[in-house]
Amino acid sequence: MRGSTLIAALLLAGSAFAGTPEKLTLNVQNMTCATCPITVKKALEQVPGVSDVKVDFEHKTATVHMDTDKANAWVLTKATTDAGFPSTVRK
Repeated sequence: MRGSTLIAALLLAGSAFAGTPEKLTLNVQNMTCATCPITVKKALEQVPGVSDVKVDFEHKTATVHMDTDKANAWVLTKATTDAGFPSTVRK
């Protein structure tokens, strides 16, 4: 019983130190075929702090959920650009 209480306390304490979650949408260039969104998604998922990525081929966007203590817009746009798909933050 004490072990499970300790684990629960550690999990709660860890969540208190998590960064601020944020959703950011990027306009992504150069997506011309069905495999392009896969490449963009993989590039963004490799960025530390990114928890979820949805790429919309039709609208040429990527929506990213991230921890702002670990990731930021510059790192995300660099990741897509390095993969061959320059991006900018959608206003």
